[in-house]
Amino acid sequence: MQSIIQVMFLRRVLPLLLVATPAFAAASHQPGDIVVERGTVRSETGASVPYEIGTLYVPENRRKPGSRLIGVGFARIRGTHPTGAPPVFWLPGGPGLSVLGALTDHDGAATGRLRSWLTYGAVGDLVVIEQRGYTRRGEMLTAKSAAMPLDRPASVHAEAEAMRAQAREAIAANPGKDLSGYDIGEFAADVDDLRRALGYDRISLFGGSFGSQWSLAVMRLHPDIVARAVLSGVEPLNNGYDMPSHVFAALQRIAYDADRDPGLQPYLPSGGMMAAVHALHRRFADAPIRVQVRDEAGQASTVVLGAEDLQLALLSHTQESEQWPAFILSLYHRHYDDWARDVLADRQAGTTKLIGPLADSSLGVTAAREQQLRTDPAVELLGTWNFEANIGSAADWPTRDMGDAVRQPVESPIPVVFVHGDWDTSTPIENALGLLPYFPNGRAILVHRAGHDGTFYQLRENPAAKAAIYAFLRTGKLDNLPVDVTLPVPKFELPSFAPPTGRHESG
Repeated sequence: MQSIIQVMFLRRVLPLLLVATPAFAAASHQPGDIVVERGTVRSETGASVPYEIGTLYVPENRRKPGSRLIGVGFARIRGTHPTGAPPVFWLPGGPGLSVLGALTDHDGAATGRLRSWLTYGAVGDLVVIEQRGYTRRGEMLTAKSAAMPLDRPASVHAEAEAMRAQAREAIAANPGKDLSGYDIGEFAADVDDLRRALGYDRISLFGGSFGSQWSLAVMRLHPDIVARAVLSGVEPLNNGYDMPSHVFAALQRIAYDADRDPGLQPYLPSGGMMAAVHALHRRFADAPIRVQVRDEAGQASTVVLGAEDLQLALLSHTQESEQWPAFILSLYHRHYDDWARDVLADRQAGTTKLIGPLADSSLGVTAAREQQLRTDPAVELLGTWNFEANIGSAADWPTRDMGDAVRQPVESPIPVVFVHGDWDTSTPIENALGLLPYFPNGRAILVHRAGHDGTFYQLRENPAAKAAIYAFLRTGKLDNLPVDVTLPVPKFELPSFAPPTGRHESG
């Protein structure tokens, strides 16, 4: 978030204009109708800031006449004074991130998000729209995910079969709901409908991760309504599945600094972090291991971990780059318990947010990119976890294939600022670099040592860059934007055990 100042926001919801359950409201409205409630929050300066929170009613599937109406939540905080700037439409990531609790909840995440939202007042109106199918103001579509066996290693093939079964079960468990209406085209149309309902001619877009992909869909399908955009953790329409070598390159950049960390030095093998990764790859290629651990209830279980578990671990334990070296070095020194407990929890039955696979299977990738994904040299180390289950189950999900005409980038005159960290292992920086040539009025800010963070968190060390972003949103001018920003080396977490004695050879 943009500030580390601790702030207490007072929330007071004023009398509602209309109170209705989503089902009743949908039955009593027409497509494009909105219902609005009003409240106030108090800013850091103590000023009372009014807001609106509401529901937009849209067809579940615009391609089918008579489609039922569903609710999509939104909020609006008006600018502190007229600026003439188009409103900023803030699109959350995920898919499956519900954010309107920032106006009603009191936890740290809600307070921080609200603090960030209130800073947009200097630009103009801020409008936040949630995602169809995962919004408190409508429905939250979920499905149960089956437990995976503990007595054998994980398998991407088994994951794909489980996802196919989940698709069939999700359709059967949602009678009366048209799950084919949750594709990226419908997400983009929701933004256009809200723009129209609130009376705006053109808008600016602000999104990170899936929010950036959603924004790119709006720019692709409704280009005339977009004045400009700021995107971070960029996920192009054809890059929903990351290239393994691009992810691995981000790991190499993290490893470079980790290799030079004095605290980690006693744990490193000859050759450093990457040597540890390759040694683990060889170790688990030989045979799986069995680890006995206890769950939160104290019950003992044996977890079998194999080569594909290691691939998945390399992908899933990189969200916090400060912790990744300690995780890898713990495995290298055969301390498997913490990893096994994570795997034990992950293999339990759980819940899936349906809009994720519905949107992803609809967008998919071009045949050319799929071929690149499957033949990428880093598949040997990272496997096909990032795309195999989604591609393998695409035909089982009911959303339409959006087609290559939507997936492939086209040149756009819309001014865009891309902000991307080179330690991002969720949406690698190559995503932004590959998209930039298609935006002749675009600029990229490369943030060294930043991960998969929001724009202003990536720029936390550079107030001038943040000010230039706000100026861009307000005026469209690209002045004073840096080309790159370098964050300080983080304080890496250390393994939880004492450093081994003697020299550690990679093997």
